[in-house]
Formats: sequence, C-alpha cells, structure tokens
Amino acid sequence: MMEEDKDVTLSTLSVDSPSIKVTEVVRDGDTLTFIIISQKLSGTGEYHVDRTYEDFEWLQHHLFSEEDVPGLQGVIFPPLPAKAQVNVSPKVIKQLGFLAMGQDWQPYCAALQTYLHQVAANSTLRKNRALEVFLTSLEPPGRQKVRKGIFNRLSQAVEGMRKEGHKDVDDFFQAERDRNLVLTGCTKTAAERFLDVVLSEQRIAVACGHFSTALQLCVDRGDDADQRAFNKICVKLSEVLDSMRKHIGEAAENNVSSLGLGLDLDCRYQEAEKEMLFRRTCKLMELEAASKNAEKAKPGKKAAMEELKKGAEEEFEHISGVAKLEIARLHSMRVEMLRRALIQWCEKQLITARESADRYKQLLQDFKGMAV
Repeated sequence: MMEEDKDVTLSTLSVDSPSIKVTEVVRDGDTLTFIIISQKLSGTGEYHVDRTYEDFEWLQHHLFSEEDVPGLQGVIFPPLPAKAQVNVSPKVIKQLGFLAMGQDWQPYCAALQTYLHQVAANSTLRKNRALEVFLTSLEPPGRQKVRKGIFNRLSQAVEGMRKEGHKDVDDFFQAERDRNLVLTGCTKTAAERFLDVVLSEQRIAVACGHFSTALQLCVDRGDDADQRAFNKICVKLSEVLDSMRKHIGEAAENNVSSLGLGLDLDCRYQEAEKEMLFRRTCKLMELEAASKNAEKAKPGKKAAMEELKKGAEEEFEHISGVAKLEIARLHSMRVEMLRRALIQWCEKQLITARESADRYKQLLQDFKGMAV
C-alpha cells in the first residue's frame, strides 16, 4: 500500500502528457474500470494502470486540497464528468447527456481522457504528486482515506446563495460573472437541443431498421410471376431502408463524438469557471469582513486585526491575479476547442454523406435494372 496523503505535492510528472489515453472500459457487474496508458517521459516504455471513477474523484479531491499553494482558489479546475452508470436510462441520459451515448462508453472515455490532459497541462495542478500517483502506480489510490481541505469547507458555503449576488469591487470580474451567467444558460440550452437532435436521429434509425425487417417478412416463396416481382421490390426497398438506418445512425454517432462532446465540455467548463468566480467572491466577502473588524477593533486588538486584514488583502489580490490569467486562458481554449469540434463534425458528416450517396446511387441503379 502506498503512503498516506502527507506527500502529494511538488511532484515532477514522469509521463508525456499528450500521450495519456483512456483506451477502454472493463465492466464487472455495476463497476466500470478504465484502462489508462501513458508514455514514460524517459522514452523507455509505458505505464498501464486501471482506475475506477472513485480513483478519479480521489485525484480531483487532492487537486482541490493543496492548501499551501498560493492562489489555488483562482484556478479554473478541469471539470470531472459525472459518474457513469452501467444501466443507461432516460434519467442517466439527462444527467450525462452525450457522455451516456455511443458504443462501449467511448464518449465517456474521451471525456475522461480530456480531463487528464487538461490537468496535466495546467502548470499548477501538474505539480501535485497525486497526478503522478494516479497515472503511474499499480495500486488503486481511490481506496485510501483522503483528508478534507479548503474546498470541502467551501462547499458548505455554496448554500449561502446570497454570496452569488454580492457586488464585486472589480468591474472586470463583475462583467465576467454576468457574462458567465448568460453563457452558462445558453451553452446548456444548445447542448440540450443538440442532444434532442441526436436522440431523434437514433429513433428514426431504429424505425428504419424495423421497417426494413418488416419488408423482408413480406417475401413469399410463391412461383407466381407477380409474387416474384413483388418479392424483388420488397427486398430492394428493405435494402434502401437498411442503408437509411446505417446513414442516420452514423450521422448520430458523428454528432456525439464531435460537436456533442465539444458542447458537453464547454458546459462543464462554464460551470467550473462559475465555481471559481464564486470562490473568489467568498474571499472578497472575507476581506470586507476583515476590513470592518479592523475598523471597529479596540486599541489593544487594532494591530492584530490590521495584520489579519493585510493578509486577507494579499491573499485576495493573489487569487484575483491567478483568476485573470485563468479566465484569459479559458477564453482562448474555449474558442479553439469549439473550432476543432465544429471542423471534426463537418469532416465526419461529409465522409458519411459521401459514403451514403454512393450506396444510394448503387441502389438506384439496381431499381432501374429491375424496370428493364
């Protein structure tokens, strides 16, 4: 068993970050285990580890819990997807959206892989030893006892909704909070509407498959010429509907693996930014309280209160500085991320459309041949 949590910081990552891949899922009852492969930075081989969702939660917890890292509360943490459910139901699809779709949980694996890439690319988070342990240790880190940190305590403050409406002293952050509020709602709506499109495509594909099968059942082995002609028509129409099923199903799958995943990640990052802005607002309110206490302090406690106020000011300024850099990075990353998703979406749909056009062309020629 590995050491406890006393040594989870200040690590040099020994893996090549872009090489991290979540390659497959192994199902054991109601438990999903994800196989993660990464190249050693030394170039001498690979790390192969298996991790459950609880292991990912363990990693996220330790990223949140670096209390001695200055400005940590200004970091926009890469958003971890919600826990996957083995039995996909309408409730699960509503919760996970595009991540609950596709074959063999590949969209979900892609989301976890993106999460690990984003953590490893963050100059602050990649130094946390928990990431090194997660990617390289054969032991399951999620079974260890984790200690509570600042974010566990801050999570209790989320219940105080009044803090979200607290006026900011910095116009930049007030504008960013307003923008985030609007954009979070718009992005979520766009993702939900696009998910409706995919679900409709899947239902149409299933209906085409049923219709194709029904036409096959109409075929009768009678020797009558009209019956034979009718059988040929039924078989050919069945092939047409089966081609439609394949085309619409592939289009739906393309939607999920490209733009669908892009919109899902965008939604989760908007929520991650919202959480960071809320943490900063909490610190702002702590600073304002410290300032009031310093003003009202009696002479005997004045110096101590002023010292606390100074410390709160320095911490708040540091958090704000980190937050501004994180916001600028998120804006740039978001544009590039959505651009790639749209390009991938168009490319995949063009390939699918061309393949389907070739199939339909051949079927049309077959029909013409039947009429001769």
